[in-house]
Amino acid sequence: MNEQPSTASHAGRAALLAADGHGVAEAARLLAAGWLVALPTETVYGLGADATNPVAVARIYAAKGRPAFNPLISHVPDTGRARQQGLFNAPALALARAFWPGPLTLVVPIAPDCTVCDLARAGLATVGLRVPDQAATRAVLEQLGRPVAAPSANRSGHVSPTSAGHVLSDLGHGIDAVLDAGPCSIGVESTIIACLGGSPRLLRPGGITRAAAEAVIGRLLVDAGETGASPIAPGQLASHYAPHATLRLDAVAPMDGEAWLGFGPDPELPEACPRANLSVRGDLIEAAANLFALLRLLDASGARRIAVARIPQHGLGEAILDRLGRAAAPR
Repeated sequence: MNEQPSTASHAGRAALLAADGHGVAEAARLLAAGWLVALPTETVYGLGADATNPVAVARIYAAKGRPAFNPLISHVPDTGRARQQGLFNAPALALARAFWPGPLTLVVPIAPDCTVCDLARAGLATVGLRVPDQAATRAVLEQLGRPVAAPSANRSGHVSPTSAGHVLSDLGHGIDAVLDAGPCSIGVESTIIACLGGSPRLLRPGGITRAAAEAVIGRLLVDAGETGASPIAPGQLASHYAPHATLRLDAVAPMDGEAWLGFGPDPELPEACPRANLSVRGDLIEAAANLFALLRLLDASGARRIAVARIPQHGLGEAILDRLGRAAAPR
């Protein structure tokens, strides 16, 4: 069984790994253990974590200072592995065959056996998938045998990194290793296209041009802004996971008939009260990792309302509160 990471980084300064057999093996080992490794792609360097491990994914948000739990792109070594994670309609399959490996991300419905965790998907029933055109990183993905969530390896809001040096200057003390394969060949993020039925939607322009994608699918791409739908991809404000139950935030204790979502030590709770705790020890990374799964758990209890304990506003608390606020909004 792989070593499970603590909620804090185990490294002081990120290790610099050469893009050779040893470096690839070490990067795969670290990712399997739940640590953060910046990986090169043809677009930009991505901050990689095991996409099936919610604690590892939570550490991405902490390292980047990401203000909200936006859905993350999950990277896989080939189209076959992508189709294990998502459901591909005809346009999605045509685009994958034309442009993978390459700078294209496809947002598709999750497959029944999708292993990308809720936190990496921001609680959505869709998943963003990409096969990068970078040999060392595909070798890491092959050795790891799991999808890797990897937003750009920079502090949130900073310029995207196109070299290992950029990563080290921005995140060198907040991550565990950087796989150095030199400068990125394209240097702008991947194009993101959603294939969810109807006309495919261009969610973000990038390394694949609109014209090239339209030539493959034989129709015009719809701009995301024309649909009125909630954004579902990186670089946009993520739609929220809204449980059937309503949420009451900043609660001290549950009222009659409410379920309880705690943080830190719980108050005295009625025996019949459905309950879950994001982190009994008050750890915000642990809380972020548990958020979506515990909302679903309490929602399944049948309670009509969930009382949520007060969450600190610093660090990942800001992102947790952002997500809870969207889930609590009137609908």
